[in-house]
Amino acid sequence: MLLAVVSVRGSTPREVGARMIVTETETIGTIGGGQLEYQCVQLACKQLRNSGPQPVPQTRRFALGANCGQCCGGVAEIMFETLTTRNGGWLPALHACYQRRQPVVLASRLNGASHTILITTNDQKCFPVGESGPEDAISAAQAVLESRGDALVCGGYFLEPVRESSFHIAIFGAGHVGAALVDVLSRLDCAVRWIDARRNIFPEATPDNVSVVECSDPAREVAALPAGSYFLVMTHSHALDQEICQKILQRRDAAYCGLIGSVTKRRRFERLMKKQGLSAQLLEQLVCPIGIDGISGKQPVEIAIAVSAEMLKIRDSIAMAEATDLFCCEVQA
Repeated sequence: MLLAVVSVRGSTPREVGARMIVTETETIGTIGGGQLEYQCVQLACKQLRNSGPQPVPQTRRFALGANCGQCCGGVAEIMFETLTTRNGGWLPALHACYQRRQPVVLASRLNGASHTILITTNDQKCFPVGESGPEDAISAAQAVLESRGDALVCGGYFLEPVRESSFHIAIFGAGHVGAALVDVLSRLDCAVRWIDARRNIFPEATPDNVSVVECSDPAREVAALPAGSYFLVMTHSHALDQEICQKILQRRDAAYCGLIGSVTKRRRFERLMKKQGLSAQLLEQLVCPIGIDGISGKQPVEIAIAVSAEMLKIRDSIAMAEATDLFCCEVQA
């Protein structure tokens, strides 16, 4: 059974669009934990045991204070959808879109007979086949795709965008810290490009959100990342580190350029890159040492946690600034 947060009001533990899967033996993902999730899992298990031949999606409203005894005090509406071989035909189509890295909106009817629509920028597929969706929901889904918007409810349907993460991270170096970072970042909604020049350095298996690049000239891979990407430089060679950092800074569009090492290493790199013509303004964008303030441990996993926290802090700061700019533009208009 799929559980999804379809609307929230006030303070809630998860955002609209958070999903989890409940089977008879396990749960995957989370809609916030605590009493809310506990009660939802209990309801889902009960429905799985007692559902009739044609289970239909339904939504339930939870007041977190009154119903769940949670201090958040907000209200969350949760959609419960039982998947069977009869109504889960959209899953292979959704997986195919994901494999093609094609953005898609999954439109699920909130109440009544099960009906799901997969909406792309130029097509729509309905399940069960032959049915059609409301024009207002389809138009709203198209708008979500064009604006990279978030999940919402429209026309009795829950519209959830499924797209590749916009949080792009490049890790140069597959040593101990690089491996620890990949382990930490595998749990986040991000796309990681892991790069190293050494042969047979990568593990045989990597997480689904990680692509490995073994190449003789790692610095050339700097150009492969989109604007607004996050770069972490930690190769086995200081000369290579400098070359990579220089190319990152020269792009002028990185959200983060982090170099592993000490203040002494930073000063040396600054002197060398100044000789190469980089301005003081560009060099200010270099982050070295890396990691959020207050975490001083040098074990690979400690560094990985501190650096991941630093990137998340910067990502959220950028998102808040963009939201503020958008709000100001709308007010002025």
